[in-house]
Amino acid sequence: MARTAATTSRKQPTASRKQPTTTRKHGPAVLGPGLTREKRVERGRLARAEVPRSSHAEFRPERHGTDAVTLLEGQGGARVPELLPIRYGRMASSAFAFFRGAALPMASDLSHTPRSGLTVQLCGDAHLANFGLFASPERRLVFDINDFDETIPGPWEWDVKRLATSMEIAARAAGHSTKTRRQIVLASVASYRRAMRAFADLDALQVWYARADADRLAALADVRLNKSQRQKIAQVAAKAQTKDNLGALGRFADVADGVAQLVAEPPLVVPLRDLISDPREREQTEDGLRQVLGTYAQTLDPERRRLLERYHLVDIARKVVGVGSVGTRSWMILMLEDDSSPLFLQAKEAGRSVLEEFVGASEYGNCGQRVVVGQRLMQAVSDIFLGWVDVVGVDGHSRDFYVRQLRDWKGSVEVEALLPEGLQGYGAVCGWTLARAHARSGDRVALAAYLGNSPSFDVAIGEFAAAYADQNERDHASLVDAIAAGRIPAEAGV
Repeated sequence: MARTAATTSRKQPTASRKQPTTTRKHGPAVLGPGLTREKRVERGRLARAEVPRSSHAEFRPERHGTDAVTLLEGQGGARVPELLPIRYGRMASSAFAFFRGAALPMASDLSHTPRSGLTVQLCGDAHLANFGLFASPERRLVFDINDFDETIPGPWEWDVKRLATSMEIAARAAGHSTKTRRQIVLASVASYRRAMRAFADLDALQVWYARADADRLAALADVRLNKSQRQKIAQVAAKAQTKDNLGALGRFADVADGVAQLVAEPPLVVPLRDLISDPREREQTEDGLRQVLGTYAQTLDPERRRLLERYHLVDIARKVVGVGSVGTRSWMILMLEDDSSPLFLQAKEAGRSVLEEFVGASEYGNCGQRVVVGQRLMQAVSDIFLGWVDVVGVDGHSRDFYVRQLRDWKGSVEVEALLPEGLQGYGAVCGWTLARAHARSGDRVALAAYLGNSPSFDVAIGEFAAAYADQNERDHASLVDAIAAGRIPAEAGV
């Protein structure tokens, strides 16, 4: 939008605007009618016989001459050029930061690993930093996955491997021993396995209603937390509740000549007035943005659309977010009711999932719709303003966006600062949460039968995570070398 969003398509949101370019290798994560529990158990056991749990330890890089840096450069072609040095600078800062932005290289590597043939709705980027706290519509603080840019149906193992590897890399960054790292990773995977077996004993509605409220996190962690660690959870929860729309108004906006406007913090926050200097072009863009909001509103339920109509557009700014998303177009939208009560929305560009090259194209023509549907399917509760829109910008390019609240009791744990027991407990909660998300869309009974009671799968994933963490360190070093050689521009500390 703005600079790339002067007008909007006048069509109603549709799933057929863009046609898939490849054939899906994995069908939607649904069950056939009349499939008995016994048949579902048999399905899982047959999958285990064909693809043994121990086989998931395998990792052999097969990039055929295409290194991680080349893959990352390929992603840059569709992004805002002046923001790419920020992305590379953030990724170069540490092996863990690199991993956060390297969903594509890992997807490429995962495509060569064993698959059981069981499909779920994937997060697609299930590293530990993509879990966190936020507010439910009932104003309860919940813990869940919070990033779905890459979501698509695919092999459930891929999410588990990405989560487990992120735990290994975080534990290395914290300086933990090999033995301690292994315990942390095994606890995360074991929590996933046990949770899936527990969900297999519940009916579909019970699974759908299951969620991790903030006050249950200590119970979900499969370790005993000491008083200090429990206090840390309480502090994170309390801080999250301060991150609301009023807090955002004080953080991101001020009043000039009696009018609220977003504060410039270039290059991370750049208001529209600074992006477009020509008054006529800026006015056209603002008109286009109002049309965008109207089109986006059509993807909301009628009662939520009525709520949105109480607010009017005041200001907009481009905002740099995350690590892997840097360079994609992300807009912060300030809206007010009665010129005093704020609503902050974020419109974030949605492209093809990095997994589509390996599992087939999304069934949705709008990439924003792909994200929204996946998020609603995987999360226990979702933002009431979550929707999507397609935009034709002043450059003539059509781009997809999804829209959500910018800050609504959002909080995260500083995992790098956690002691081993705390990191192990955090991993266990993430494992439970991921299992719950997969159980909502996949065949939880077959998955539980595949996983079984023994730790065979846990051990295999632990070996994979250690091997892939080594690969991640090599890839991170390649990026650092490319920056030093002048091949990749990078801006550090931004």
